[in-house]
Amino acid sequence: MAHTSSKSVLVTGGTGFIGRHLCRSLDTLGHRVTVLTRTPGKVKLAGEVRQIAGPDELDKPFSFDWVVNLAGEPLAEGRWNTARKQRFRDSRIGFTEDLLQAFRAGGSEPEVLLNGSAIGFYGPHDDEILAETGAAVPSFSHQLCRDWEASADGFAELGTRVCKVRIGVVLGPGGGSLSRMLLPFKLGLGGPLGSGGQWFSWIHLDDLVRLFIHCLEHQTLPGIVNGTAPEPVRNRAFAEALGGALSRPARLPMPAWALVLLYGEMAEELLLSGQRVYPAVALESGFEFRFPTIESALKDIVQGP
Repeated sequence: MAHTSSKSVLVTGGTGFIGRHLCRSLDTLGHRVTVLTRTPGKVKLAGEVRQIAGPDELDKPFSFDWVVNLAGEPLAEGRWNTARKQRFRDSRIGFTEDLLQAFRAGGSEPEVLLNGSAIGFYGPHDDEILAETGAAVPSFSHQLCRDWEASADGFAELGTRVCKVRIGVVLGPGGGSLSRMLLPFKLGLGGPLGSGGQWFSWIHLDDLVRLFIHCLEHQTLPGIVNGTAPEPVRNRAFAEALGGALSRPARLPMPAWALVLLYGEMAEELLLSGQRVYPAVALESGFEFRFPTIESALKDIVQGP
C-alpha cells in the first residue's frame, strides 16, 4: 500500500520501547517527527527526529498533522500503591489534558490524535472473545484506561479524529516485558504464571508500529482499535512457545501465591488474569499482520529473520 505524503508528527512517549521504533518508522517514511519528552537528548533517536521538553519550545501558533500520545508511567514494574496509582493517572490523564490545553492555547487542530490505551480496559475475563465492543469488568486497569480514553476524546472538540488503540502485551527485541523473561527461560527456569490458564493477548512490536501508521493514514477508522495479534494464547502456551524458540524446557510454573506476595494487586490484574482480545477493526479495515501466531513472532524476535 502506498503511504501518505509527508506529515508533521508530534509523538509523546517517543523515547520509550514502542515510541522509539515508531519514530524510526515515521522518519524512514519521510515524515517530520518531533518528540515531546521530559529529558530531551537522553535517548538517541534515529534519523532527523527533533526532541523538545514542552510545547513552549515551539513557535506559536504551532501545527502538527498527526499527534501520537504514548506517554505514561509503566504499570508492570513493581507493586502498586496509592502514590504509584496517582502517578499512573497523572502521567496519562493529567498529561493528556495538559496537551489538549496546549493545543487550545497555542496550536491549530491536528488531523488525528492516536492515543495509547491498553487491553486492561476490558478488565479480567475468562474465555469470552473481546472485540472492540466487548464488555468491561470493573478493575483499576479498566478505570485507568477508561479515564485516559475519555481525556483523549477532548481533542474531538477541536475537530480532530481521535483513534484509541488498546494495546496488548508488546513483544519485541531490546525491551518490553519479553526482555525481563528471557534470562530465566534461557536458563531453563521458565514456565507459566500461576495455573497458566489465563489468556495472553499479545502483538509483535513491528506489527504494532505498522498498525499505528495504518490507523493514522486511514481516515475512516473508528475510535477504538484493539492492538493485538489475531491469535491470543493461554499463558502456558506462550511459555511453551518461548521455550521452544529458545530450545529450552519451560515447565517450571511460578506459583500464584508467590506472585501475589511479590507484586500484590499488580500480579492479580496483569499477570494472573487476562483477556482474550480479537482485533476485529484492524482486520476489517484491511490490516495484515506479519506475525499472526505466537510461534512466528517469537521465532523472529529470538532467532532473527
